[in-house]
Amino acid sequence: MQRVGWGLDAHRFGGEPPLVLGGVVVDDSRGVEATSDGDVVAHAVTDALLGAVVAGDLGDHFPSSDERSADADSLELLARALTIAHDAGWAPVHVDVTVISEDIRIAPHRDEMRRRLADALGIDVDAVSVKATTTDGMVDPSKGIAVTAVVTVSTRS
Repeated sequence: MQRVGWGLDAHRFGGEPPLVLGGVVVDDSRGVEATSDGDVVAHAVTDALLGAVVAGDLGDHFPSSDERSADADSLELLARALTIAHDAGWAPVHVDVTVISEDIRIAPHRDEMRRRLADALGIDVDAVSVKATTTDGMVDPSKGIAVTAVVTVSTRS
């Protein structure tokens, strides 16, 4: 049996640098406002994984009010969500991520982001897609960044 989960995360720019996406530093000059490291890619994937296994969302398991979430490595949070999925009898088989930003360039970092996400989820890098799009100027690029993610899970054998 398979299921699909969808995740979305967005953060305002303004926090301490660097900007981390998928566990990779993509911009040394700016950061996002967040309790954890603010990795919107990892957050969206985590929400999609938790949604696919009907286990709530990122805030349910890692609330910003919990001191343990302060400066947390978001790939470690994703790995903890993977344990939740495994405990529920599910395993991820495919991930598709879209970064939505006017000026953050993903292409130079794509392969490393794919590798780190694959490692965190225990799946093959060929099962992880990372891509980007803009809003063609409809959103002020100085405001922030958003990410959507889809995760397909299958019952564990």
